[in-house]
Amino acid sequence: MPPSSAARRWLDPRLATSVLVGVILAALMLPPLVMLVQGSLAATNDAGQATGWTLRHFTDLVTAHRAGQTLWNSIVFSAGSTLLSLLVGGVLAWLVERTNAPLRVLAWLATIISLGTPYILHVVAWLFLLGPVGPFNDLYRALGGSGNLIHVQSMAGMVLIEGFLWSPLVFLLLGSTFRAANADMEEAARTSGASVLQTVWRISIRLAMPAILALALFVFIRAIGAFEVPALVGIPSRIYVLTTAVYDSMTTMPPDLGYASAFAVVMVVIVSVLLHFYSRLSSSAEKYHSVTGKGYRPRPFDLGAWRWAAGALIVLNFVVVLVLPLVALLWMSLQAFPRGFSLAGLRALSLDNYRAVVTAPNYFDLAINSLGVAAGAASVIMLLAAFAGWIAARRGPGGRTLDQLAMLSLVFPGIVLGVAVMEVYLRVPLPIYGTLWIIGIAYVIRFMPFGMRYVYAGVLQLHNELEEAAGVSGAGYLTILRRIVAPLLTPAMVAGWLFIFLIANKELAIAVLLASPGAQVAAVAVFDLWVNGQGGELAAFGLLWTVLMTAVAFLFFAQSRRGGTDIYGN
Repeated sequence: MPPSSAARRWLDPRLATSVLVGVILAALMLPPLVMLVQGSLAATNDAGQATGWTLRHFTDLVTAHRAGQTLWNSIVFSAGSTLLSLLVGGVLAWLVERTNAPLRVLAWLATIISLGTPYILHVVAWLFLLGPVGPFNDLYRALGGSGNLIHVQSMAGMVLIEGFLWSPLVFLLLGSTFRAANADMEEAARTSGASVLQTVWRISIRLAMPAILALALFVFIRAIGAFEVPALVGIPSRIYVLTTAVYDSMTTMPPDLGYASAFAVVMVVIVSVLLHFYSRLSSSAEKYHSVTGKGYRPRPFDLGAWRWAAGALIVLNFVVVLVLPLVALLWMSLQAFPRGFSLAGLRALSLDNYRAVVTAPNYFDLAINSLGVAAGAASVIMLLAAFAGWIAARRGPGGRTLDQLAMLSLVFPGIVLGVAVMEVYLRVPLPIYGTLWIIGIAYVIRFMPFGMRYVYAGVLQLHNELEEAAGVSGAGYLTILRRIVAPLLTPAMVAGWLFIFLIANKELAIAVLLASPGAQVAAVAVFDLWVNGQGGELAAFGLLWTVLMTAVAFLFFAQSRRGGTDIYGN
C-alpha cells in the first residue's frame, strides 16, 4: 500500500534540512522584531531595569512637538526623491534600452561606478559642489550675485541629492522592463502618424506603468529608511525625518531606548503596509506583458533627428551622476583644507592626504574589517539561501515558511534594524556587543532577502528534469544538490554574493549604531571623518575605496549577465 501524501511529506528527506535552516532563520530574524516591540512597551526605572509595561513611549511620540513635522518631512523627502529618481533614471532607461541614441555605454559606466561608490561619498561630494564654497555658488557670486544661490542643507537639497543617488538603480530596474517590451505596438503607433512623445506616453509608458508604479513604491520605501542624506544634510539644519529621529534618540545621553523603539515600531508598521501594496503592484505586472509568441523581436526605436539630443541627455546624466561628484572628491583629496575651485587651490595641490591614508595603519585595519565582515556576511547568506531558496522554489516541505522567514527583514529600515539588533545582543549572554561579530550578524539579517531572491530566481531557471532523473537513478537529495543543482546554480550564487558584498560595504545606517571605537568599518569611518571636519582624508580614503569597490562592481555585472539575473535576482 503506497504511503499517503501526508506520510510522503514526513518521509521527504528534505524535511530535516528545512527544519534546520528554518530554526537558524528564525533565530536570526524573529528576536529583533520581538525585542523591538518589547522595548517599545517596556517601562524602566532610572537604572534601566524593566518594571512593567507601558504605552508611554508611544504617547510621547504623539505629544512630541516635532513628531508630526518629522513624519511630514519623511513623506516629502521620500516622495520628492522618488519622483526625481524616476524621472532621471526612467528617461535614461528608455533612451538606452528602447532607442538608437548614441553613447549609451556612458549610462552603464556611470551606473557601475556608482554602484561601487559608497552613498556617503556621493553625499559629501554634493555638499561640496552645492555648498557655500562650491563652484555653483562661486559662479553665482562671480556673476554679480550676493550670498548663496543654492542652499543645499534644506529639504530641496535633500531631495535633489537622494534623487541622484537612486537614479542609477531606477535605470537598472526599469531598463530590464523596457528591454523586454515588444516594439510592434510602438512601430504601429508611429506608422499611424503618432509623434515620438505621443508614442512614448500612450504606448511605452502605459505598458510599463505597473512596473513603474511598483518601482516607485519600492524607491519610496527605501527612501523612508534612508540615513546618509538625512544625517549629513538634514541634521545640521535641524530637518529631521524618521530615521534621524531614531538616531537622535539613540545618541543622546543617556540614550532613550524606549522612545527609539517606539519610533522604530512605527516605521516597521509603515514599511510593512507599503510592502503589502508593493507586492500587489508587482503581481499585477503580468497583465501588461507584450512579449508573446514567435513574432517578438526587440528593435530599437528610431529617434530620427532627435537621436543626438538623446545622446546629449545621456552625456549630461554621465556628468551629473558620475563626473561632478568624482571631480569634487578628487579636488577635496588634494587640498590641505576645504576650499573652492580656484587658481590658488591649483597651486596648493598636494598628495599629503593620500600619504596619510596609505601610511596610517588604522585605514588598512578599516579596509580589512569592512572586507572581512562583508565577505563573511555574504558567504553565510548565500549558504543559507542555497538550501532555503532551493526548497522554496521546488515547493518542498516548509518552503513557504522558509521564504517568509528569509524575507522578514524587508520590513526593517537599516537604522531600525540597528536598534533592534542592539537590543537583542545587549540582553543575550553573548559577549559580541561592540565587536565586528554583531555588525556581521546584522548584515546577515539585513541582506538575507537579496540572497534568497538570487537563489530562488536561479532555481526557477533550472528545469527539474535533471534532478528527477538523478533521483530515479538512486541519487540522494544531497548528492543531487552537490552534483547537479550547485554547479548549475553557481553563476546566480556568485552574482548574489558579489551584490551583497557590495551593498554591505556601503551600509552605514546599521553600522553607525553598532560600531565601537575598536570595531569600525569603512562607512562609519568616513562618517566620523566628515563629522570631525577631515574632508581631505575622507575624500582620499573614499576614492581609493571606490576604486576597489568599482572593480568588484564590474565583476558583479559580468557575473549577472552570465547568470541571467538582474540586480535583484529577477
